[in-house]
Parts: sequence; C-alpha cells; structure tokens
Amino acid sequence: MTVTTRLRSLPERLTGNTVARQPVARPEPVTITVARVVRPEQHDAFERWAADVQELVARFPGHLGSSLLRPGPASDEYHLVYRFRDDESLAVWERSEERRTALDRVHRLVEDERVSRAVGLESFFAVPARPGPAWRSWLLTVAAVLVFTSSFQLVAVPLIGDWPWPLRLLVSAVYVVSGLRVAMPRLSRWLGGWLQGGRRR
Repeated sequence: MTVTTRLRSLPERLTGNTVARQPVARPEPVTITVARVVRPEQHDAFERWAADVQELVARFPGHLGSSLLRPGPASDEYHLVYRFRDDESLAVWERSEERRTALDRVHRLVEDERVSRAVGLESFFAVPARPGPAWRSWLLTVAAVLVFTSSFQLVAVPLIGDWPWPLRLLVSAVYVVSGLRVAMPRLSRWLGGWLQGGRRR
C-alpha cells in the first residue's frame, strides 16, 4: 500500500466508515414447468413433439435435465419440465430460434398452456401446475430424508461423535439439505407419473 493510499483510507479507519464487500451471489438452478392441455386426438403427435424438444434443449449449455409428465386418468394435461444451471443459460434457450420454431409446431396440438417457474430450493420438486395427491410428495420427501439421515448416522456420527452437539447438528443439516437438493429433482422426474396419481405410458 502506497503512502497516498494509506492517507486516503485513514479517515475511514478512524471513523469506521468502511464499505463492506458484498458477497457475490451464486447462480441458482431454475426449473420451468409448462403445463399443456393437449387435444385428445393429438396425444401421440404431442409426445413426438415433446421428445424432439427434449433432445433439442439438451444441446444447450447449462441444461440440467428434462422430463415429460404424462396425464393421469380422465386428463389431457401434460407437463414438460426442464432445468437450467442459471437464469443466463435459460435465457439463451428461451431466446433461441430453435425454441420459437418448436413452439410454432405445438400450437395446433394444444388447447391451453400455463408456465410456472421455481428457483433454487423451490425446485426440490418440479411441481406441475396441477399436482397429484399431496400425500405422495410427502411420502417421497420423508423417504428421502430418512435415507440421508440414516446414512449420516451410520457413516459420519462415528467420526464426529466427540464434536460439540451444535457443530454436529450443523454438519448433519448441511449434509441432508445438500443431498436433497441433488436427489429430489431426479426422484421427481423418475417418479413423475406416480406423483401425479397416474401411470407413465
């Protein structure tokens, strides 16, 4: 530090009027769920369209995965769910010519469309616009938490059993929440049909 710099910062050090450095916010994953009511005679055509779109969106940087949730009994509503690493990656896809072309193809197949968005921890579940029975989401969450807490007890507790209990609780919470953040989106995609109360075809 030069003499000039020290002189300039002296009043700030004396008064305590220093500017705190703001932490840089880390980008969070974004989940988009598009619910579409498909015309009854267009189900097959829509599923082919959705498969093409999933293959297309997977080529874009920052894409974290996608899934198609099919309608349950007596329903024509499909949910196309896709995730991106951050808002910037999502914006590239949403502004792309490929997406505009795909949307032009799907309008004639559907009667209604709704979009929902979840960021960060909100995207534990890629919740469709019309979710299925709440008890199924509850049961899946309980099962996942049980698996992570049990594995923590078996693996970590013997290693950190002598640590102060507040620190043990902190490590346990970090482990469980981090595990859920990774596992729940995947479980929600794999069990999407069951979560909605219907069966995948």
